[in-house]
Parts: sequence; structure tokens; C-alpha cells
Amino acid sequence: MTFFIETLIGGLLAGTMYSLVAIGFVLIYKASGVFNFAQGAMLLFAALTFVSLREQGVPFAAALVLTVVVIAIGALAIERWILRPLVNRSQITLFMATLGLSFIVEGLAQGLMGAEVRALDLGIQDTPVMFGDIMVSHFDLVAAATATVLVTVLALLFNKTRVGVSLRAVADDTRAALSIGINLNRIWQIVWAVAGSVGLVAGLLWGARQGVQFSLSLVVLKALPVLIIGGFTSIGGAIVGGLIVGAAENLAEVYIGPFIGGGITPWFAYFIALAFLYVRPAGLFGERAIERV
Repeated sequence: MTFFIETLIGGLLAGTMYSLVAIGFVLIYKASGVFNFAQGAMLLFAALTFVSLREQGVPFAAALVLTVVVIAIGALAIERWILRPLVNRSQITLFMATLGLSFIVEGLAQGLMGAEVRALDLGIQDTPVMFGDIMVSHFDLVAAATATVLVTVLALLFNKTRVGVSLRAVADDTRAALSIGINLNRIWQIVWAVAGSVGLVAGLLWGARQGVQFSLSLVVLKALPVLIIGGFTSIGGAIVGGLIVGAAENLAEVYIGPFIGGGITPWFAYFIALAFLYVRPAGLFGERAIERV
């Protein structure tokens, strides 16, 4: 039983890493209905910018602030030069635009900062912490605490501020929001900047765990099952979906893997997501689309 609890807790804590990536998708999808495939490239660019500044001797806090500024400027540029000209286009057009944007951002990152693998030290040791007989990773605990703080801040931002009210209005009915004077372009700029900042946090944690390298952008593929399970429009759903994926992967690898030769982790999350598409296509917390004809 101790081993089972240890495996479960390890999976739940690891799932918060997936949730951090998924939250960036949810923010943009809620505000604009766009599935931003470039979120992984933004995550990579943010992590590369931070680690490059640190290599130049910039102090940690200053490097973090400068990276946030760079991400914010990038968000403004994306909204102005990509999203705004494509307003009222089909969702597939917007998706293809973000797909192209992902390759542009990756190419820009490689041209400016190189393609070699960078080590990123956040000062967080990946050492075991004992709670009685249960051993938990210190790094996973910090990642989970970071995700909790981030979700709390986002909840306060979107539920207690004027910007949050405007965002929810845009998400509910874009035309109605425009009719009462909400500046759609400004909302998109804010959301893309916040999503970029969330991507920075996720990029730093993933980069510290596996190195800052171009495969980091493929983390978005692991966020897809999380979004399908939790729902594309719910930040809470992204958290729950990440926890489900993390726990299910760990338990399946330990208890099912030996019977089929192992190697379950890369695909088991997609198996769960496929099952959810059959029984609950909108996800646990997603909003089912209703069309009047």
C-alpha cells in the first residue's frame, strides 16, 4: 500500500507539470476560440531567453523580469500582426496560422540563441523528501506549489478584476462584448501576454528537469490529452486533467507495464483521452457547444 500511495502521489505531482502547459492553451482558447499550437514554441522561446540571459551573467531576478518583458512584447506583436488581420476567419485558418507561427518562433529562437542543449539550474534539488514511509520528490513538490500559486493568481485576476470580467464577457459572447464597448484587441493582448508568462513558468520547470532544448516545444503534445480530459475552456479542468494523466501514467507503467513489456507512458494518456471523446467529448469541465438551427 505504501508503494501504491508513493506511486500515486508521484504521478499527481508530475501531472501538475502537464497542467502548467495546458493552462496556456485554455487562456487563449477561452478568449479567442483559437487553439494556439504555438504555445510550445512560446514556452521554448521563453526558457531559451531566460537561460541565455543567465549565461551572460544577468542576475536571476533581472533575467526573469527581462524575459517577461520580451514575452509581453512578443504577445503584442502576435496580436497586432497575426490575430488582428485574421479576425472573423474560420477556426482552421486561425489554427494553421498558429501552426505556422510555431515554426517561425522556433526558427527565430534557433537563429538568435543557437540549437545546443542548455542546462538550467533553478536551485531546486530533485532529492527525495520523506513523509513517514512515503518518499516524494522535492522538485515535484515545488512544481505543484508553483502551479497552485499560479492558478490562485489567475483565479483572482479573472474573477476579481475588470480585465477578468471583460475576458469572461468575450468568452461568453464576442459580439455582445463588442457592443458594450469592450476592446477585443486589448483583451487578446493581455491574454497572450499572460499565456506567455504561464509558458515561461512551465518552460523553466520543464527545462530544469530535462534541459532547455528544442524537443521542449513538443511538450504541447502531452498537453492535448490533458485538455481533452479537463475541457478546453476551464483552468480548473486543466489542473484536474493534468492530475488524472500524471497519476494514470504512473500507475499504468507500474502495474500494467510488466504484463505488456513496459513503455506505457508515451501513449497511455492518449488512450484515456480517446475514451473521454467517446463518453464526454467536451471534457469534465468543458462547455458543450449548443447550436440553434
